[in-house]
Amino acid sequence: MPADDSLQFRGTNSDGFVLEKNVPEVWDLNSQIKWQVAVPGEGWSAPIVVGERLFLTTSVSAGRKDMNSEHDWQVLCFDKTTGKSLWSKSVIKGKPRLGTHRDNTYASETPVCDGKHLVVYFGMMGLVCFDLDGNELWKKDLGNYPMQLNWGTSSSPVMHGNLVYLQVDNDQKSFLVALDIATGVEKWRKDRDESSNWGSPIIWQNAKRTELITAGRTIRSYKPDDGSLLWQLTLNAGGVCSTPTGDSDVLIVGNQGRQGAGMMAVRAGATGDVSLKENEASNSSVLWSTKKFGPQRSSPMMVGGQVYLFGQRDGQLTCVDAKSGEVLYQERIPNAGAFWASPWVNNGLIYCTDENGNTYVLKPGPKLEVVRVNKLPPKEESRFWATSAASDGFLFIRSSNTLFALSAK
Repeated sequence: MPADDSLQFRGTNSDGFVLEKNVPEVWDLNSQIKWQVAVPGEGWSAPIVVGERLFLTTSVSAGRKDMNSEHDWQVLCFDKTTGKSLWSKSVIKGKPRLGTHRDNTYASETPVCDGKHLVVYFGMMGLVCFDLDGNELWKKDLGNYPMQLNWGTSSSPVMHGNLVYLQVDNDQKSFLVALDIATGVEKWRKDRDESSNWGSPIIWQNAKRTELITAGRTIRSYKPDDGSLLWQLTLNAGGVCSTPTGDSDVLIVGNQGRQGAGMMAVRAGATGDVSLKENEASNSSVLWSTKKFGPQRSSPMMVGGQVYLFGQRDGQLTCVDAKSGEVLYQERIPNAGAFWASPWVNNGLIYCTDENGNTYVLKPGPKLEVVRVNKLPPKEESRFWATSAASDGFLFIRSSNTLFALSAK
């Protein structure tokens, strides 16, 4: 696999860092757009890139987006250089097994690929594995469980080695499961005392070891090979919609929503129950914590010793010192809309696309500094809620009806 492939949500390492130096940094309505294609249906899944191929999922409804209408869940494959359709497959057809929120979709989970096996996940509708030519290799139904207030699902799978992991948190029977990516055979499963969550798990490769992290009312770390619990930490702000992030020393995880707010920085090497006692804000494993705020829909970005939280309302950005938890600033980015997509870092600058398709480019530091705003052509009824992907000199940005390929070449 080329080192610059983007194989899962937020890139191959699930951290939002672009690994190559030739990805576009500047674009506007008339420049750097290599191609654009209309995407049928609806989906907030991010594109992934494997070699010369780009993969995307969508759900096409014959009527309304509800349980009474026939839907067609599809996976699409494009040539990443030209935008030409290489193949498309109808993965599942029928009526949805559960409802979804008006702001959610029936294709919000991002696929994963190890370079040979493409795993496409549609929440309670099941998951299917294809080879890169679109031939089905295996299919699995993990069950159908109610989600809070019929808001649907969005937790993307994550992979490590020859395993793919799925966090299936719901209001009936939550669990974490590991499957062999080549065969679909279940390797292990762990029940979880959780209600509905929507964030994705990550593989945290830190200075001490490699961990599988899941967020919820309780933050948990598992050994990826057998699912044994390494540590846990009570957050008390469930209904998590974002995905954790970490570097070699610290994990950043939290939430801000209807069930409360909170965020914590966890040191690498934690063991056992490291929950804070009443009136504690830190301990030997928790570097700092706050109950005043946390990530919302957009996942946190950690770079340059700071943590950046892009807000869901009015373009608010919160910048926090990663070592102390001190709020360095909390300001509204001028003219920005809501941020649902997660940010990325390219060549030392932070990029995040708001719901209107404007990508704000920021210089990391203790003060808000907007370097520029990159804009895409407006499309009727377009919303930019999907997280972007980068590969081999290209940047791919998905709206509710269009996939854009940007190139500096």
